[in-house]
Amino acid sequence: MGAANNGPEMSVSTRGILNKVRQMVPPMLDKFHKGQLGRVAVIGGSQDYTGAPYFSAMASARLGCDMSHVICTPAAAAVIKTYSPNLMVHPLMRQSPDDEVKQLDPEKVSASIIEMLPRLHVLVVGPGLGRDSLMHDTVSCVIRAARERNMPLVMDADALQIVQRDPDLVKGYREAVLTPNVVEFRRLWDSLGLEDPGTAKETDKVEVLARALDGVTVIQKGQKDLISNGQLTLVNDLEGGRKRSGGQGDTLTGSVATFLAWRKAYLDGLWDGGHELGEDELIGLAAFGGSAITRECSRLAFLKRGRSLQASDLTDQVHDAFTGLFGDDDGDDGGSKL
Repeated sequence: MGAANNGPEMSVSTRGILNKVRQMVPPMLDKFHKGQLGRVAVIGGSQDYTGAPYFSAMASARLGCDMSHVICTPAAAAVIKTYSPNLMVHPLMRQSPDDEVKQLDPEKVSASIIEMLPRLHVLVVGPGLGRDSLMHDTVSCVIRAARERNMPLVMDADALQIVQRDPDLVKGYREAVLTPNVVEFRRLWDSLGLEDPGTAKETDKVEVLARALDGVTVIQKGQKDLISNGQLTLVNDLEGGRKRSGGQGDTLTGSVATFLAWRKAYLDGLWDGGHELGEDELIGLAAFGGSAITRECSRLAFLKRGRSLQASDLTDQVHDAFTGLFGDDDGDDGGSKL
């Protein structure tokens, strides 16, 4: 797999996995119509947090999903709409009112969001969600409805707190991908009452956590990204940038979501090609693809910005990261060329 000049160095293992991921990348064909290559929605965004859902949704859009939505509170929607006209912003979430007499029913709030689910392929839950109890209860209702539809979920940030309190919400759901950082991973670990396996293998803990959640895919973010559903484990050792600014994880959630949407297109056979990948490995490969894009975005952005790097700098690098890892887009039925 040839990288561009000054492209990322990678291990033989990572190169092989990326070659598999490439098979999921749809070619750019005239026969496709709007929406076939991905309809992704980010549920998050509150009065205090508007950047995170924007970065997630924009990463998804820049990577190549056809339609990128943000579902947030009215206060957040008014702000996010000013960031980009390319996103579809829906002010359907609600935060708890100050007046205790006027408490809202999360099932009623979630109803209009659940009505949108048939028009979507993947949900990202958590960026900018905050810790408001009504927001969390509403999201729980939506997750249950998405699970009934077998819709892929990518969960991060404050959505992981919901999993800590109610692991059964996602336990056993193999369409779910969790993306905890070091602190979030430890909190999930403790909430499940897990014990240190006592071995030196770097993937032991992520495998234990994934098995405790009965097959959920976990991306343990760190110096390397460790990805496992408890049975299949992948290690992404691509170099990233050295600046750890807030918001970089939002590029990961949006990127994983787009790869999950492409997974559906791959399974639906929307283009001619080998289609040799097993369905049981596609979630892990989608997670690896999103991880690889994010780490390469971080590397490229750090080369340009150094210690001044911010989350928006990763957004600007999504296309270059894609072409560096997977090659230029083409119109052949076989997909993108490396």
